[in-house]
Amino acid sequence: MKKLFTPFMLGSYRLTHRVVMPPLTRMRAGTDGVASPLAATYYSQRATEGGLIIAEASQISQQGQGYPHTPGIYTQNQIAGWKIVTEAVKSQGAIFFLQLWHVGRISHSSFQKDGALPVAPSAIQPAGNAFTSTGQRVSFETPRALELNEIQQIVDDYRRAAENAKQAGFHGIEIHAANGYLLQQFLEDKTNHRNDRYGGSIENRARLLFEVLDAVLEVWPNDRVGVRLSPFNDVGDISDSDPLELYTHVIKVLSARGIGYLHLIEPQVRSGLVEDMNHEAPPSVATLFRPHFSGPLIVSGGFDADTTEQALAAGTADLVAFGRAFIANPDLPKRLELGAPLNVPDKSTIYGGAERGYTDYPRIDEIGVNTSE
Repeated sequence: MKKLFTPFMLGSYRLTHRVVMPPLTRMRAGTDGVASPLAATYYSQRATEGGLIIAEASQISQQGQGYPHTPGIYTQNQIAGWKIVTEAVKSQGAIFFLQLWHVGRISHSSFQKDGALPVAPSAIQPAGNAFTSTGQRVSFETPRALELNEIQQIVDDYRRAAENAKQAGFHGIEIHAANGYLLQQFLEDKTNHRNDRYGGSIENRARLLFEVLDAVLEVWPNDRVGVRLSPFNDVGDISDSDPLELYTHVIKVLSARGIGYLHLIEPQVRSGLVEDMNHEAPPSVATLFRPHFSGPLIVSGGFDADTTEQALAAGTADLVAFGRAFIANPDLPKRLELGAPLNVPDKSTIYGGAERGYTDYPRIDEIGVNTSE
């Protein structure tokens, strides 16, 4: 039997298999950040009894938004919209977490209240192009460095978002500290030039992540909180002078804190909305950092049937997340178990739109594939 289809205890939740649907930005929410009614269909199509789904990154505040039509989790209407989705997913017996998101300097003033500049640890302009609220691509702006007395509001926004996720019916939350967004901007020294208690040393640069973790742990028990990291990943024009030392420290502390899981993104794949790759990264960050984390480890990024089994057998992963494959294959766990062919995602419909490329991908039993062999 493939290890991918053996049970696993994720805290108090018994998973019946180890195929994870990771957070996937699809840009189909309303302009008010309310999850589309189609999202209930989309997620429930991909829900399996005892399977883990991590819902797409959802901004914790207006300030945290950086892409058009992404969902939020900071208004009552957004909570109500997500509640429809969680009820649909839980009716299928799946475990459903929500990823909490603040994009920091990757935002654009068109998303911000009164057209203000995006915020960041330091006023350093990223290379590349931002999305505007209308979906246009323009050069990134130089962000405004957060004042010391403003940082507590960010922490409070994460706590409130965690409370809202509980009201919406999620089983847990994931803190997004990866892919060049705000928390990673504080972690890495290319983007953090602060000289206060949030800058300089590794301990100082990691301070905001752990303050956010403390805040959400006031709302959720440890085993219902995950953290996503992308060491050695240069998405969002981000890097650190010593990523090995930085992430060894961060991951050791997360392990000691007993979080529900660590979610690591392998750097040797292109990541979603951006096309950056770090060709100097190690071949596997999961292999590199597994010795420092004793809890459940989710890995994502370019895995296939063979490499998944190798990672599970070696213990460098407990669960494996499949991104693009889950977009195009609502019955992905079944296909992987049977060794059945996979639908190929339509790249033109990944971001934005309606049903096409979202809820209309066929299942095996709809296209006449023989599943009896």
